[in-house]
Amino acid sequence: MSDLTANIVGTAAALCSITSFAPQMIKIWKERDASSVSLKTYSLTVTCFVLWTAYGVLTTAWPIIVANACALVMASGVLAMKWRFSDPGRA
Repeated sequence: MSDLTANIVGTAAALCSITSFAPQMIKIWKERDASSVSLKTYSLTVTCFVLWTAYGVLTTAWPIIVANACALVMASGVLAMKWRFSDPGRA
């Protein structure tokens, strides 16, 4: 596989990862309701992106760093809204 093909595939994967959180964030923000979001799932997702970003830093893999850091910001936004808009009376 050529470097160009690998870079195109990697870029497409990064864009999909980053933008996959946008619809969820927009929905939560508009409705001010994050009850449909799993706290455990998004906590694990954020942890995964932190670890992938750290891996990228340790291996100096800039595509891994940039893609996962951006996805980390998006997933963290969903997680923050989960906490902000959660009903204090619910567990």
